[in-house]
Formats: sequence, structure tokens, C-alpha cells
Amino acid sequence: MNWKKLLIAWAVVFVLVFGLGFLIHAILLNADYAKVAELFRAEEETIFPAILVANLFFAFAFVLIYAHGVEEKPWLMQGLRYGLWVALLWAVPIFLIDYATQPLPVSLVAKQIIFESVDMLILGVATAALYRP
Repeated sequence: MNWKKLLIAWAVVFVLVFGLGFLIHAILLNADYAKVAELFRAEEETIFPAILVANLFFAFAFVLIYAHGVEEKPWLMQGLRYGLWVALLWAVPIFLIDYATQPLPVSLVAKQIIFESVDMLILGVATAALYRP
């Protein structure tokens, strides 16, 4: 395993995870979340360090798993495939479970799944571009 590539990819993916998460949840879905605000913490009660730590762990695991499975194949398709698998493993189930357990509108859940799936595709391509064999 190439630790230098892994650490660089981790740093870049962390920035992307944080930035894309902000774009999706604070900007694109802001109006949708406002409609169900009573289900979430008030903005001033948000525990921001927990978000940072969660994103650090996610980025590390995302890159590490990719690094263990990377093959001598075209990187772009590997990255897209990996992003799709992670979306199916994480984004689709987590938001469907939220829908099943919280009174969330189906339109919000559909947007969460779509936006986060695109997010995982972007992260997969970025990881593949940075961690080539």
C-alpha cells in the first residue's frame, strides 16, 4: 500500500466530503429541511466537531477500502463503480431507514439519495484519480 498516496487522497477526499456535504445539506436541501426543522437540532445546537470527526473517519475509510481493492484497470471506471457501490451501501439504505423511522417527506428522501449518490460518484472518481496503482 502506498501510504503517501493514501494520505494525500484522504486529505483531498476529506475536503470534498466536507464541501459537498455542505453544498448538499446546507444549500441544496436547506428549504426541504426547513419544512421539517422540528425533527433536527436547532442550527445553534449543532455539534460541529462531531461533523468534522465523522467526515474524517468517512474519508479515511472510503480511501482505505478503495486502496485495498484497486486494480490495474482504467481508473475512471473503477472510481465510478466504487462510488456506485458505496452509494448503494450507504446513501440509499441510510436515507430509506430515516424515511422508515422519521416522518420525512418522500421528496426530501429522494433528493438526499440522489444528491448523496452523485456525491459518492464524485468521491469515487477523485479517489481513483489520486490513488492509481
